[in-house]
Amino acid sequence: MHTVVTGILIAEGRVLLTLRSAQRRAYPGTWALPGGHVEPGELEAEALRRELREELGIDVLDCDDEPASRLHLADGPPGAQLHVSAWRVRRWKGQPSNQLADEHERIAWFRAGELGGLTWAHPEHRQVLQDALGRARTTDPS
Repeated sequence: MHTVVTGILIAEGRVLLTLRSAQRRAYPGTWALPGGHVEPGELEAEALRRELREELGIDVLDCDDEPASRLHLADGPPGAQLHVSAWRVRRWKGQPSNQLADEHERIAWFRAGELGGLTWAHPEHRQVLQDALGRARTTDPS
């Protein structure tokens, strides 16, 4: 079993996604939330902080206590199940940038209405993100 953590970063009514490199073995050329594998002995929250620092160059300052979603997929790496959790990152330090060009062709911010036209690594995340963007709009004081 492979456990993967991903981060939901929302700013100015948009969510940050990564375009996986066409050379990636798993889910090539698809859009996904930033994140990666949990290492042995590592807690999910620790892995999330490490992965977002490695991939985006940011420091997670605050995230939800529980994931916004959990996926249990039988189509993970060959012969393995994949467990993917998506965590809402509420505050971070730094400007997200593509730190791993060999893993991601690019990163981009998307509004809820733009999510439907994307090719997804995990299509189940689309509704989770649309819901999160809707909640962010209703709680945004500006």
